[in-house]
Amino acid sequence: MAASTATTAGTRRSTPPPSNARGAKAARQRRLRAGRLFEQGLSQAEVARRLGTSPQNVSRWHAKWRQGGRVALAGPTRLGRPPRLSDSDWRRVERALLAGAQANGFDTDLWTLPRIAEVIWRTCGVSYHPGHVWWLLRRHRWSPQRPARRASERDEAEIARWRAEEWPRIKGGR
Repeated sequence: MAASTATTAGTRRSTPPPSNARGAKAARQRRLRAGRLFEQGLSQAEVARRLGTSPQNVSRWHAKWRQGGRVALAGPTRLGRPPRLSDSDWRRVERALLAGAQANGFDTDLWTLPRIAEVIWRTCGVSYHPGHVWWLLRRHRWSPQRPARRASERDEAEIARWRAEEWPRIKGGR
């Protein structure tokens, strides 16, 4: 919804309220809007007022706009450090994980974060701290799986007999 502001001449001009939205997408939209306002010949102070941002931001944006136009204000398509594993690297790691831990040279078929970090190192030559491996797995929609902890010597028939005969005797009744 647009807010109306009165000008000194008494006419009404419709301007959108300052954007308080956060995030990379909102920041990019603010910078591009500043570029359109610069092209209209507005002063930096007026652009700062209309966008609800600091004059320092607008000054930085104006310098970029003078050097490269609105394209320079668009910014990077992705923020942050580029990933160390490419998509093809991750597919290789994923194939190794699906093959199982024993197929990758471990004693048991249980995946742990240090083991996965080692598989990443072996397949791609990229070193990750085991604590960071968790974030990689989440980013690629892998969920933690915990094995059912059961003794290998477990005797189901003896357990059933004990529940049927011994437990009622120990528990007793009224």
